[in-house]
Amino acid sequence: MKRLPIIYVSLLWGSLLCGGLSAQTLEQARALFAKGEYEQAKPAFQRLLKSSPSNANYNYWYGVCCLKTGDADSAVKPLELAVKRKVSGGQLYLGQAYDAVYRFEEAVSTLTDYVAELEKRKRPTDEGNQWLEKCRTDLRMLKGTENVCVVDSFVVDKDSFLTAYRMSEESGKLYTYNDYFCTEGDHPGTVYATEIGNKIYYSEQGERGTLDIFLRSKLIDDWSQKMPLPGSINERGNANYPYVMSDGITIYYASDGDGLGGYDIFVTRYNTNNDTYLVPENVGMPFNSPYNDYMYAVDEYNNLGWFASDRYQPEGKVCVYVFVPNETRQPYNYETTDRQALIGLAQLRSLRATWKDEEAVEAAQGRLQMAINHKPKASRTADFVFVINDQSTYYQLADFKSARAKQLFQRYQQMRKDYLRQEDKLDNLRQQYATANARGKESLAPAILDLERRTAQMAGELDAQATRTRNAEIRKEK
Repeated sequence: MKRLPIIYVSLLWGSLLCGGLSAQTLEQARALFAKGEYEQAKPAFQRLLKSSPSNANYNYWYGVCCLKTGDADSAVKPLELAVKRKVSGGQLYLGQAYDAVYRFEEAVSTLTDYVAELEKRKRPTDEGNQWLEKCRTDLRMLKGTENVCVVDSFVVDKDSFLTAYRMSEESGKLYTYNDYFCTEGDHPGTVYATEIGNKIYYSEQGERGTLDIFLRSKLIDDWSQKMPLPGSINERGNANYPYVMSDGITIYYASDGDGLGGYDIFVTRYNTNNDTYLVPENVGMPFNSPYNDYMYAVDEYNNLGWFASDRYQPEGKVCVYVFVPNETRQPYNYETTDRQALIGLAQLRSLRATWKDEEAVEAAQGRLQMAINHKPKASRTADFVFVINDQSTYYQLADFKSARAKQLFQRYQQMRKDYLRQEDKLDNLRQQYATANARGKESLAPAILDLERRTAQMAGELDAQATRTRNAEIRKEK
């Protein structure tokens, strides 16, 4: 038998420690574990555990590797044994594993003990407390799991998942950022355009370097400057996947700043009194999970909702779920519902388990099939939106029947453009005023007051011009 040259053995050992190959010995596995290369360390610990299943350290190392590589189910038993044998740090990872498999009460109990032990030994508790608070929040979410009927699901490529959203034209349109703006590259943003195309909500990189959600409105012959949505929507993590309901004030979006894990779906509403959005609310389970959940949209015309998730999916795939939206939130009864059954409902392990009314399910599936088979109408370009009366709304100059009304409307367009310019100028002055010192505020105040009077006057003139235009069109003035 030939001996390997010393140089070759050294190189092989080095490649093992660098994670290029799976570890073969306990020392190699421990070295990889210490560097966080759990995927490479895992096979060795698994073999060692099979040969010595009661070894507390083997159980701990293998359990942590399972947890860190996304196999929380396999992590629980070995970590339970490690904690039982008092392996240092085991409780932290066992609590995390319980949390990942929705055993939140046990996660809270385990992490409470862990934090108490750290406090007793006068050691830092920050990480333990953060996980404890997360598990408490997750437990509250489980208790509030919504009783929602999920009628179907589609596994699709992540890069083209929006093609599975077959919603009515009345619900607006969804685009990838690249498709809408005709750009290239790996851009994760999406765009929501309202039914008549006069507003778009979209996600792109903001001042913080993360994804923020912006709004742009259609002007007469151009688009307004992008404006970040006000309030706390863009304050934490990446904000993406916006969808606005037909009321124009309710927005669903996804953020990876807080929640169960990865992207979570949130909802908030615009407050017209102070020109901002209310504090966003996590929509909870079953829509959210420890995985990435996003692009929540509701087709009110067909009474169907959609959202995407990569839970239980291989790399590059997502599952798009179709559900029947509730008029009001209807949670399961946590006290009377079997715990394992509730966990399954929260995880959406079985769609059929969510079906309580077979007739309602059949009707929803029929609407879904009609939506899938529906051929959209040829899109009509909306140059503007101008309401004539309750029966008529115009979108193009060609819609006007009265020559006089068309002339008046063109004047209205120019007046509106001037008004919007002054509004933008006023907004900029107000922003400067908000951050200025006392002297700066004193200097800016007269200009702001003067511009406020001017814009108020222009708004009145604009309304009067709109009324003249409508009357001329209704009377068919030449």
